[in-house]
Amino acid sequence: MKNVYLHSAVSISAQNTFDSDGFLEDIISVSGSTVPAKYPNYRDYISSSASRRMATGVKMGVSAATKALQRAQLGQPDAIITGTGMGCIEDTEKFLNTIIDNNEEFLTPTSFIQSTHNTVGAQIALGLKCKAYNNTYVHAAVSFESALMDAQLVLQQEEARHVLVGGVDELGSEIITHMRHMEDANANGIQVPFGEGASFFVVSSEAKSNAIQLVDMAVCSTVSENTIQQKLNDFLIKNEIQASAIDVLISGRNGDAFDSYYNNVSTELENATELHYKHLIGEFYTASSFGLWTAYEILNRQDIPKDLIYKGEEKSEIKYILLYNQFKGRDHSFILLKR
Repeated sequence: MKNVYLHSAVSISAQNTFDSDGFLEDIISVSGSTVPAKYPNYRDYISSSASRRMATGVKMGVSAATKALQRAQLGQPDAIITGTGMGCIEDTEKFLNTIIDNNEEFLTPTSFIQSTHNTVGAQIALGLKCKAYNNTYVHAAVSFESALMDAQLVLQQEEARHVLVGGVDELGSEIITHMRHMEDANANGIQVPFGEGASFFVVSSEAKSNAIQLVDMAVCSTVSENTIQQKLNDFLIKNEIQASAIDVLISGRNGDAFDSYYNNVSTELENATELHYKHLIGEFYTASSFGLWTAYEILNRQDIPKDLIYKGEEKSEIKYILLYNQFKGRDHSFILLKR
């Protein structure tokens, strides 16, 4: 079975991750109920006329995808696969409000057409004039992982050589407000702001310098706190890796009651330095794609920004990174990377 490698990684987030050549050096303080992404200059990637008709998520996705292809020195991918939890929620809200305001009459279909979850992947393909395999996964907190797993399978089955894969979500305004109120009403609710962002990667079956190997990944819908450690051990045994070999654990902690899952996983990886990232970018369904971008940068640079460290110390040499994410005790995922 062919190995899978990450050739490039690009992220738009609440931090200065898109336009900067540095790596989380000038941290922007994140607070409040929601935190928007730090948007790039879209004119560098999208024409002004097209940009005016695009929702925030589409503009972020197209820009991040374009830059990921540029960094991988790739003109046309053999497949485009995206993951999104909420899709183009801004246009969805606009369309639903129009239904209410107009008494379900005299509706224009524009907002509905632009609100479909596959709009990001479609716009990327239109811009590239790419007619290759194009798919979008909407699987809540494993939407991005589902897209990445599809890319892995496509490459291993030799149906493609280079795949553009990414995760994107936008804030919107109304639904996210209701979600925030629900969390604030719960003393053990999510303690970080809700956020948005887009991270895209070029994954390939071809090895090259500075490429990071995607060793394996696993997704599970429901796991109890008592059995998550066994799931982790089974995953490591399958890949013939000792727990002591994991140098860094990147966890998706958000401060809610379900962080106990991360505590249990961290206990099994005593030698690993644990990192977290949602306190820097907020929580959203595809936030784990930012975690993968972080892992890619750490393995390439062999450097861990201090603001990411949750527990442990900096490492002089980093070979294996394990990413673990879950949301409300569901949608668990492991991603194992190797330098």
